[in-house]
Parts: sequence; C-alpha cells; structure tokens
Amino acid sequence: MKLTADQLRDKYLTFFESKGHAVISGASLIPENDPTVLFTTAGMHPLVPYLLGEPHPAGRRLTNVQKCVRTGDIDAVGDSCHLTFFEMLGNWSLGDYFKKEAIAWSFEFLTQHLGFAPDQLSVTVFAGEDGIPRDDESIAIWKSLGIPEERIYALPKEDNWWGPAGTTGPCGPDTEMFIDNGQPACGPECRPGCHCGKYIEIWNDVFMQYNKTAEGTYEPLKQHNVDTGMGVERTICMMNGLETVFETELFAPLMARIKELSTVRPDEETAVRAERIIADHMRTSVFILGDPKGGVKPGNIGANYVLRRLIRRSVRYAKLLGIESGYTRILAEIVIDNYKHVYPELEANRATVLDELTAEEARFEKTLAAGQREFDKVAGALKQHGQTTLSGRTAFKLYDTYGFPLEFTEELAAEQGFAVDRQGYEEAFKKHQELSKQGDATFKGGLADNTVATTRLHTATHLLHKALQMVLGPHVQQKGSNITSERLRFDFSHPEKMTPEQIKQVEEIVNDVIQRNLPVTMETMSIEEAKAKGAAALFTAKYGEQVKVYAAGDFSLEVCGGPHAATTGELGGFKIKKEESSSAGVRRIKAVITAKT
Repeated sequence: MKLTADQLRDKYLTFFESKGHAVISGASLIPENDPTVLFTTAGMHPLVPYLLGEPHPAGRRLTNVQKCVRTGDIDAVGDSCHLTFFEMLGNWSLGDYFKKEAIAWSFEFLTQHLGFAPDQLSVTVFAGEDGIPRDDESIAIWKSLGIPEERIYALPKEDNWWGPAGTTGPCGPDTEMFIDNGQPACGPECRPGCHCGKYIEIWNDVFMQYNKTAEGTYEPLKQHNVDTGMGVERTICMMNGLETVFETELFAPLMARIKELSTVRPDEETAVRAERIIADHMRTSVFILGDPKGGVKPGNIGANYVLRRLIRRSVRYAKLLGIESGYTRILAEIVIDNYKHVYPELEANRATVLDELTAEEARFEKTLAAGQREFDKVAGALKQHGQTTLSGRTAFKLYDTYGFPLEFTEELAAEQGFAVDRQGYEEAFKKHQELSKQGDATFKGGLADNTVATTRLHTATHLLHKALQMVLGPHVQQKGSNITSERLRFDFSHPEKMTPEQIKQVEEIVNDVIQRNLPVTMETMSIEEAKAKGAAALFTAKYGEQVKVYAAGDFSLEVCGGPHAATTGELGGFKIKKEESSSAGVRRIKAVITAKT
C-alpha cells in the first residue's frame, strides 16, 4: 500500500481516535521549563508530567503527531535513514490500558490499515535483567496474535528497555516491531536490530511499569503507562517501497533542487552524502527557526549553537558541490511550501526563517575565508620544511574551527602536492565525538522530578511573565524557559536591554504578589475559552482542544501543564540575578526565589 505523509498522519490519528484516544496538538520544538535538553526529542517528552500522574485535560488516552529534533547522531546523517528532524506519531495510555490493548492495536494498524503481511513482522521483547523477569506477558500476547516463536526475540536491556529519564523515575520494558524486507540474512546472528538492513524498525511500544529508586532497585509503579512511537519519514519510505527516506515526497523536491544547484560532482558516494546532509540540515533549520515559540536564532550557546552548527554544516557541504551563495533561502522556500499546510507556523514565520538563514550563511562565508588563509599558512610552513603530509590534527582543526570537511582539505592539499594524515584525523575526530557525547544533555523531560523547588520556580515564571508585560508592554511574550532546582531562566521578546529601574520594578511587582499569598488555581477549558479569558499562551492547539489554565489569584492567567505551588506565598521572595541578550530581539532573565520551608 502506497501512502503519502499526509495520508499516514490522518490514518494513524483516525485509528486511535476510534479507540477512544483524544487527538491533541504537538508541542513546540523548544522544551518548556527543561534544563536537560535543547529540543523536544520524542512525542512523550512534553507529556512527562502526565506520565508521572498529573491529570491531562484531554483524558487518559491521547494521540498526536510531534515534531522532534535529535542531534546525537548528527555525524551519521547522510546515510539512508538518519535524520536530525523527524515527525513522531504516538499514542499514550496514562494509567488506562496496558500491554494487551497496546500490542493488539499495533498489530491491527500495521496489518489491517497499513497492509503489511503478518509474516513480514518480527518483534523483540525484554529478556529479563537486574532482577526483573522476562516479559512473558508480551510474548504471550504476540503469540496469540499469530506471531510464531521463531519471530519473537527476547533481547537484553540495552535493546528493549526505556528509562528512567534521569537516574531515578518511571521506566519499563518495551516491545519493538520490525518489517523484514526480504533480503538475505547477513549471517547466523542476524536478527531485528542488526545493522545489515534486513530488519527495519517501524514501531515501539514502551510499558512504563517500574520506578527506579535512588538505591537502584525497581518498584512497581502505581500508574502503568503506555508510550508508543512511529516515525513518519521511515514508515512512508517502507510503505512506498523506497530505499531511503530522501526519496519520499518530504525530501524529493529538496533533493532535486540541490542537484540543479550543484556545479561540481565529486565521487558519487561523497556527492550523495553531501546532498542528504544539506537537505536534512536545511529542513531542520527551517523548523527550528519557524517554531511558534521562536527565540532560537544562530548563536554560540545551547540550542542557538546547534542551529548554527546545522546551517554551517550545510554550507560546508554545499561548497563541496559547488553550490553558490544564497542557496539557503532557495531551499528554505521549498521546505516551507512543502509543509505549510500541516505546520502553518512556517508560513507565518517565513520572513524570519529566510532572513536568519541568509544572514548566517553570509557570516559563515567570512569564516570559510579565514579557514582558507589558515590552510595557506600551514601549507607554506610545510613547504618551507620540506614536508609532504598535513597532520591529522591540523586537518581536524580546519574542520572543527573553520568548517572544512576532510574531503575539502584533501582537495586543497592535493593541489599543493600534499597528502593528509587520514588516520590522525580520524583519531582526533573520535576523541572529539567522545567528548561531545559526554557533554550531551540527558533527556529528563521538563519538570520530571516535580520537586517542591522546581514547582515553585515554575510558578514564579508565570508571575515574572505578567510583571514584564506590565512594566515593558504587551509585546512581551515568553520565548522559552529553563528551570533547575536552584534557579529559573526566562527568555522573552523585547528589543532592548532593561534598565535597572525596570528590573527593580518587575522584582517589586512579583514580590508584592508573593506577599499577597494569592491562591494558585487550575481550571480545564477549551482553547477558545482560554483566549476569551485573556490567558497567556502559545495558541497552537487545535480548535476545541481542552487545556489547563492556571490563575494566580487575580494577577495572572496562563495556559500551562503544571504542576504549580498552591499559593504564591510559598515562593517566599523573588530576586533577578541577571538580565542579558539571548538572541536578536530576545532577552533573558535569570532569577531565584527564597522559598519558605
């Protein structure tokens, strides 16, 4: 059965709606109040508070399509399937149904609605580890659905276990579904999860049934949850019998335009990899820049740096293909036009997306020129000393500092009669990867710890948001927040640095509200009702969708997932520690509270 991405999204949501699931809107790519990740990495990410027990306004069965960005495997982009941006189809049970229903519905959707033959399906389950028994329940369910024992693989924790997100918290076994594409096995050990390409993962059902304690033990959770995920790009690739995700309609217009713009074609493998990297990175950059929350622009820290890296990596590979300057704008227009009917925020933010890409491309042109000067200096020194090999460490510096791909450096070196120490480069690159992985943020999922401190700081962001609007004007809108147990960080739209008087005034307003000890209450209502009441929010939810609206007495009203303090008096006191620029047109405040015990 051939399906477009639009058809797959509709089929999936309609199917789970028929099973009693509420269709909810996907969240922003920029996580809310989460100090541990830079972007939304999975469909369950914005739902962590509800998986931990917070009641969701839409009920206990949910389904949606979530935009996600993951850059941990950025160096693998360029193969047939790795992407930095993707859409995740998901359905959740928040303490409602469990393994029997989740597995049966997965099987039903794959076979009856997507048309995969049951004999194409192989599955994996948790084999048992750390005192936790094998998931015999899932095995029995798969057998009852007709999957024979020889196509059910019990695998260890590294393959079939999710979580906890931090060192403690909800976790559990999962069962993964793979489609056998019919190619021969690569050997006797070939099984689902093998990298030979015979088995392609299509779906994952996670069963959160344990809580890992600080002592390292696993206790049964009072609320059992189901969290599932199916990637749109990979699924339509399989549905349409294509070899790579870059052949789907989501990428085809981009890939065709990249080929048209290219004036140089190195060897085929290098050219194809470059085309895929350019397409992937441009698509991801457009979605980050076009996100409804906004606030992430190319920069040198955090999410801003990731965006800059994606754009500049794309530019590097565009140079390798001889693509002229100005291409980022051309490709961005294609991405926006391809997705605007699904994600209207891209059209709404078209001008911002195009301007930021054009500016960053121009900035990087200057950096590349500096890299050429550095190469010329190194080449001159090598000639002077009669050397014929450029060191791997120097080649890596040209890559890491100036953005020169190794192949580009090798071309320049060959023109000067030099070789490049590839082994030395690979060693330097490997060391860099290890350091990068050590620095990767651990996915914890917002206010996953739900501590008293983070809950109070979360409440403080609501008071700060309202106070900033009162002092600076109604143009102030939240652009992002980040909360640890020690402090809050709040990004907001404002064109200039705040004066000391303005900072003092905001502090006084917030502290006055704290002293008034106002009750913090929650009411569930439709998005239209929330708008009518004047609640602050990014109104990206669909028509009629139910949301939680938190009120701090008569002071502030804001759409939010929670949790919050019971009264403003719990916060004790409020102090702004720093006000600075986050990016163009966005300011950042760091603040603390002196909460009552």
